[in-house]
Parts: sequence; C-alpha cells; structure tokens
Amino acid sequence: MQVRDRNDNQSEDYILQNNKKTRFGSTFIAIVLVIIIAIVAMTGVYLEYW
Repeated sequence: MQVRDRNDNQSEDYILQNNKKTRFGSTFIAIVLVIIIAIVAMTGVYLEYW
C-alpha cells in the first residue's frame, strides 16, 4: 500500500492520501482499537481470567 505524494497529481489509484481525512480516520481507528484492547484486558482482570 502506498501513500500518495502531494506532488504526484497524475496518479489517483492510492488508497491512503496525505490529507486531513486520512490522518483523522487512521488516528481515530487506532484510538478505538487501543480502547477496545484496554476494555478486554480490564474485563479479563476483573473476571479473574488473568
């Protein structure tokens, strides 16, 4: 997977582009994944699985 350069105006087949929407979306997804992992870990500790 490639990230599109700002100077490359001819190619439009990139999935990830270097703009605000992509950065916000990837940051949001990363934060949600960290929160879900933390909740699963806390649930395991609370229910004494670990």
